[in-house]
Amino acid sequence: MGTIRVRNNGNRLRYDARTYPYPTWGAALAVTLAEVAAACNVSTSTVSRALTDPEKVNAETRTRIERVARQLGYAPSRAGRSLVSGRTDTVGLVVPDIANPFFPPIIKSVQARARDKRYAVLIADTDEHVADELELARGLSRQVDGLILASPRTAPAELTRLAQQLPVVFVNREVEGAGSVVIDENEGLQEAVEHLVSLGHRRITYLSGPRRSWSNQQRRDALAAACTANDVELRELGPFEPQIQAGMRAADLLQSSEVAAAIAYDDLIALGVMSRLTERGMQVGHEISVIGIDDSPLSTVTHPMLTSIHVPAAELGSAAVDLLLDQLRDPDLPPQTVKLETRLVIRGSTGVAPTSFK
Repeated sequence: MGTIRVRNNGNRLRYDARTYPYPTWGAALAVTLAEVAAACNVSTSTVSRALTDPEKVNAETRTRIERVARQLGYAPSRAGRSLVSGRTDTVGLVVPDIANPFFPPIIKSVQARARDKRYAVLIADTDEHVADELELARGLSRQVDGLILASPRTAPAELTRLAQQLPVVFVNREVEGAGSVVIDENEGLQEAVEHLVSLGHRRITYLSGPRRSWSNQQRRDALAAACTANDVELRELGPFEPQIQAGMRAADLLQSSEVAAAIAYDDLIALGVMSRLTERGMQVGHEISVIGIDDSPLSTVTHPMLTSIHVPAAELGSAAVDLLLDQLRDPDLPPQTVKLETRLVIRGSTGVAPTSFK
């Protein structure tokens, strides 16, 4: 059989028709195992073993096959590997709302870490429909090796059952018997309360998030503990969905209360509050102080800029991929929980408490 010669003209690959009995193509085509085998003058099965189970091929032949495969630009088919190994080299990611600025950094970091580990990522968005969460997760599970669920709202027993059925890691949610990457809310909220106390605030309102949100409960508990430790009165309004429009509704309730400091469940609610209060002529940062949680990019494009608790969203995603791949390598590993710390980022939306509120 003749030798395959490949000419690389920029991004255009051409096979020499004099030595390979097929027509010349104008654009690059996927190189097959058969073409690598022909170039090496060995069987297709030998090439397959050399590239997928190298210990079964002698070193000299294996080295030659690997060199030629690189020269030809051979890329193994993900589908073909799946048929042989039963693995897809793909992970699934389910998020509640891809438009919420909290989730894009998680998505990007999951994709980046997975790509480094030679995995692809399939993403599903529940659009905050809790009832769709498990259905989407189970649908993805048929196409992937394992799942990452970010901020799931499903009941704990159902999530535990899911973790018993397939490799899964939960982000921003602790689930019994499953791997999790979560945020330690305590440090950031303690700093937030201390910051407000230093400005003379003695009463704080928490604008709570969705009822079924696990992180909302964690934030409420951490804030209550920080207020107790600093002898601060804590009030609560809500629940509110993580949306700017919900924050505008929260502002109407907040303005009628006797409180000049608010900590919102997330930045979107906080930004809605600021927009509404500014619209009504109030000076945020002077007449009222507002703090968000997430430290999203939107927190720096408002006036004044939003004081917010920084959540390491990118680290959440990369740590979740690492935990999931550990599970795939060794299913007998006991489940682990990784906790990431938060911190307060002070900007212009907080200020000295008005005299009547001190």
